[in-house]
Amino acid sequence: MILIWGAFLGLISVAFGAYAEHGLRGVVTEENFRFLMTAVRYNQVHSVVVTVIGLTLVWERTPIDIPALRWSAILFVIGTMLFSFSIYLAVTFDIPNLLNVTPVGGVTIMLAWLLLLLAGILARKNL
Repeated sequence: MILIWGAFLGLISVAFGAYAEHGLRGVVTEENFRFLMTAVRYNQVHSVVVTVIGLTLVWERTPIDIPALRWSAILFVIGTMLFSFSIYLAVTFDIPNLLNVTPVGGVTIMLAWLLLLLAGILARKNL
């Protein structure tokens, strides 16, 4: 399931990046366009991370059972959706109050990186 979420986030990042560039660039302010591009960049980076974790978890030859790895992926998905999607929706539909959700997504992504760090430490101990 994590691999599916990674692929979904990657698809959305490309689709929304294209929509922002070709459909919203002339409609929104330069500042809002920068917000959108930041959201797209975060979305793209973290979709790759989630996809790699998903591939790692489904790789049959070396099954890895570290709950911190799975939870980091879950937090990456949640954090990316809160961060990037709040910006996408706020700018697209002119709902600036949605930007209040963005920092919650950022903190969630930081927690995901922390859990990924912990998973790496635990995996190293198991070698």
